[in-house]
Amino acid sequence: MSLLTPFIWILLLLPFIILAFVTSKKPNLKYLLFFLLYFLTDCYIQQLSHQFISLKIIGLKFAWAGKLFSLILSLVIIFSVNTTERQLIGFTNKTNSTKQLRFGILVFLGFLLFDCIFKMILFAKGATFDLETFAFQATMPGLTEELAFRGIGFWLLDKAFEPKWSCKGIQFGWGFIIVTLLFAVAHGAVLTEDHQFKFDLITIIYLTLISSLSVGLLRKFSGNSIFPILGHNCINLMNAVIRIL
Repeated sequence: MSLLTPFIWILLLLPFIILAFVTSKKPNLKYLLFFLLYFLTDCYIQQLSHQFISLKIIGLKFAWAGKLFSLILSLVIIFSVNTTERQLIGFTNKTNSTKQLRFGILVFLGFLLFDCIFKMILFAKGATFDLETFAFQATMPGLTEELAFRGIGFWLLDKAFEPKWSCKGIQFGWGFIIVTLLFAVAHGAVLTEDHQFKFDLITIIYLTLISSLSVGLLRKFSGNSIFPILGHNCINLMNAVIRIL
């Protein structure tokens, strides 16, 4: 993946960022810049660590080092703010009301059921069991990406663009839309090292409307990052299981 890829992701989201600025009453440019700086730093920490730190010597093929550095960056930011801000990030032992939490879980499970049936039909089967695959998918992607996207990302963008929509007592804004789309774009668009641009529109649409949306709703209605972390890893584990059936 080319080092220019994260900038392309941001450019693809630029129309939505501009729309957020135009339609928000008091957009805060400072927090938008903080978000962009954090996002790019996180991307390059992972990308460069993957490029220069190889764990193949100990038999590991996944990006453990990059995810670990991403986690460290997130935790440094989380513990550099006060308890109130940590709660807004979702780094807390508190949740929203039982009714809101239940609604979020049920909505997520509904999306998960559809996702499972769809992938059972679509995915190729017959892959061999690999312990590292299951160990990685059960831990690192959800832990690091949820803290980055729907933890710190939501927090900074909600400060940049104040949420103005409400559903069952939960506030939503442009931050939710931007993060939901950015997560999908980051999994469906890439500039290769030989500068070939690959854009998988179907993947982006599916991830936006199913995986990214469902985990985002779970984060919002739970008020706690642990639920989307578990949900994200559950999706990844489900994908791995389906492939070996």
